[in-house]
Amino acid sequence: MTIADEVAPNVFRASGTDVNVVILRDGDALTLIDGGYPGDVSAVEYAINSLGRSPEDVQGMLLTHAHIDHMGAIVSFHERYRTPVFTDPTEVAHARRDYLEQAKGKDFIPMLHKHGVLPWLLRIARVGATRSLSIDDAQAFGSSGPLDLPGAPVPVATHGHTSGHSAYHLPQHGVVITGDALVTAHALSKVDGPQLLPQVFDHGKQDTVAALDHLAVLNAETIVPGHGPVVSMHISAAVEQARGRSR
Repeated sequence: MTIADEVAPNVFRASGTDVNVVILRDGDALTLIDGGYPGDVSAVEYAINSLGRSPEDVQGMLLTHAHIDHMGAIVSFHERYRTPVFTDPTEVAHARRDYLEQAKGKDFIPMLHKHGVLPWLLRIARVGATRSLSIDDAQAFGSSGPLDLPGAPVPVATHGHTSGHSAYHLPQHGVVITGDALVTAHALSKVDGPQLLPQVFDHGKQDTVAALDHLAVLNAETIVPGHGPVVSMHISAAVEQARGRSR
């Protein structure tokens, strides 16, 4: 268990199993962005408790995208407390599981001999990677500007990793929460620093690379990725590095 790490005023990053979650605080009210694997729910609860708050203080929850490693605590809190869940309008159907854009176990069979694959698969299997999760009443956020949620996050369309992937910008703090549109490490990657995830995870690499344009124009010097450590560098420089590594 880890406590929530404050990366900017009232912006906290906590760790699940090889994945990050973000908590925004405004007084006693919270917004949760992503939720780790199903087995990470207790870790997310612990992080919230470390702020002197409880899951009932979460006023709304945001998904960057509806992959299993980002849905765990989101689904749990929604079922227990009826906390509303919001995501990009395109991603709503994915969260409801009208379709599934996610790598399956068979996709990794040809990769079992590669760097980190088998230990990672065993690790995530223990925290529910093979479970089926959905959010039947996920809602589309309806604003192109700051959302009416604690922390006032601004959605940034970064479609590609999934058809409706969204990053979230906190312009008042110079922070961008990139989800899986740009990461800084992964168990299957041999390099550290800004990069795209291995292609096996992507719905469409061409769109994923193009989505970096929407990040590069933001005013942000703190990057909170879906996977890997928080980094302090301008997002445009991080995008340049990720583009170079994707070629």
